[in-house]
Amino acid sequence: MLDYDKEAESYDKLRGGEPRARAAADAVLGLIPDHEGRLLDNGCGTGIVTRLLAGARPALRITGVDLTSAMVRRASARLPGGVVRADSRRLPFPDGTFDAVTSVWLLHLLDDPADLRAVIAESARVLRPGGTYVTTVDKAKAHDVGSDIDAVLGPRPRRPASDDPALVDAYAAEAGLVRTGLARFTGVGQGRSPRRTVTDLRRGWFTLLPPGEPRTEEFAGRLARLPDQDRPRADPVFTVHAYRRSG
Repeated sequence: MLDYDKEAESYDKLRGGEPRARAAADAVLGLIPDHEGRLLDNGCGTGIVTRLLAGARPALRITGVDLTSAMVRRASARLPGGVVRADSRRLPFPDGTFDAVTSVWLLHLLDDPADLRAVIAESARVLRPGGTYVTTVDKAKAHDVGSDIDAVLGPRPRRPASDDPALVDAYAAEAGLVRTGLARFTGVGQGRSPRRTVTDLRRGWFTLLPPGEPRTEEFAGRLARLPDQDRPRADPVFTVHAYRRSG
């Protein structure tokens, strides 16, 4: 897994910046009832989406949570007084504190099923009955856009998707969450080019292809032979699920 303390400084720039964040925020907000209350952004990262959620819904009191110190510092600059450093698996809030909880690009990082189950259960626990949980799912699949880059990378080793939609639905149901909606949005500015993909390979972006290993360099060599080395291919399209807490 990438070191997110090191990634914090360049995180937004390498992942579509404000346009991608705006698309994500709009999709999330489309699934959350528009009324006053409290919202928790669980795994808020740099706070780039959190701040847009707050700006769009001034009646909501928004709190961000992240475990990585560097991410929390950046998020705190965007949402002063509104960000807490905490583990998403053990949230420091009483039951039923929030009217909505979001987790954008968090669940795919959880390789251990127990961690995935814990994050979803905690998100449900801090929701009031009738509250809404919104999360991205199937992140890695979104990047498979049918390009020549995908054809080269097709044989690479992959981990099973921890944020597989059916798995997330199952753990959500265990936690008393009922799926109520779905949305999709474009990851603006995240279309891969061959040259950028080679750079990502060599910095450990693809977790089962460690930097410096012969197989990693074999894929890098194939990518380097593709045409239009700096032309981004199609942007990914991400999926968001919404759930309601029963009881």
